[in-house]
Amino acid sequence: MIESQHRDRVGSFPLDLSPASVAQEDDTGFEEGLSGETMELVAELAATRKRLLEEISQVIVGQRDVLDLVLISLFAGGHCLMTGVPGLAKTLMVSSLSKTLSLDFKRIQFTPDLMPTDITGTMVLAEGEDQRQRSFVFQSGPIFTNMLLADEINRTPPKTQAALLEGMQEKSVTVGGVTHPLPAPFLVLATQNPIEQEGTYTLPEAQLDRFLFMINVDYPSLDEEEAILIKTTLDELPSLNAMINRDQILQFQRLVRQVPVSRYVANYAARLARATRPKDPLAPDFIPKWVQWGCGPRAGQALLLAAKAYVLLTGRFNVSVNDIRLFVHPVFRHRFGLTFTATSEGYDTDKVIDWLLKSVPVIYDEDKKPTLMERVRGSLRRKKKVDVT
Repeated sequence: MIESQHRDRVGSFPLDLSPASVAQEDDTGFEEGLSGETMELVAELAATRKRLLEEISQVIVGQRDVLDLVLISLFAGGHCLMTGVPGLAKTLMVSSLSKTLSLDFKRIQFTPDLMPTDITGTMVLAEGEDQRQRSFVFQSGPIFTNMLLADEINRTPPKTQAALLEGMQEKSVTVGGVTHPLPAPFLVLATQNPIEQEGTYTLPEAQLDRFLFMINVDYPSLDEEEAILIKTTLDELPSLNAMINRDQILQFQRLVRQVPVSRYVANYAARLARATRPKDPLAPDFIPKWVQWGCGPRAGQALLLAAKAYVLLTGRFNVSVNDIRLFVHPVFRHRFGLTFTATSEGYDTDKVIDWLLKSVPVIYDEDKKPTLMERVRGSLRRKKKVDVT
């Protein structure tokens, strides 16, 4: 799934990213000494992921990598920007996922005439019970939900796009000087069409940076497309059952924040982000030629959060360097800009990330590498894997 996608993106990069090897690489023994309750939660989340994917597969054929990334984003507390041509079931995927998660779902079709208040809500004049007194009352907009699908977000002007900024970052909306908290959990899934650019507006860099992932939704394989044609031309689609409730989701989101990260792993994530900045001493030689501006610190934060959520979803409680590498493409591809030279020669951000992963080494210095005791604990821990079946 994600592992195979990463092999395709990196090409000849000499790493075996199968779950077994990832679980053993850079193991620092953080799982040693965990409470039984925490280990049960880790196993429960991994098992929940399997049940969710199996349930959604009744409606959605294929797209397992995309679903995995959306689940990781949800439990990491982030948002997703999904890029793909029309007809790839992006809307159906999001609505189906909301049913299996037992979350409220709303969809906004972004159009050129959409106003910010159409998203956040507005103050309306309401009459009192005696019909003599009038006062302004806040009428909430569609952003007040758990899962918000911002369909074709690039078809509305930046002023309206920016209406999502506060909600995505602060999980609240301010209208009329009053701040209204959004329901928890809150996840924005935005879509955009990369082909048809007439009548579209480029998303501001500040808003792009708020998305944890930019996910490229690709065409299905031949076998998958055949199955799609058969399923979608039947009388009705199967009904989906809720596999998890919102209280469990919030509990798992808190658990993600508790996953520890070694200093050398965090150092690697930071150096990857800094290596995209043309004027940074850590930048490889090709960066100033191909990159106009690089990733900010939020990119490193997103890498760690994505890796933390991923290891929990695979039944582990430690983050390795390989876990970080799995998410560099979806985390970085929308967070730095290419020079005219790069675009004119046909390069995209994914290609630059391929070169970046080959150029930035892992540094195990005395301050950041795992201690001998941590290595021994990690070796012992491998003999008692978490059961996620």
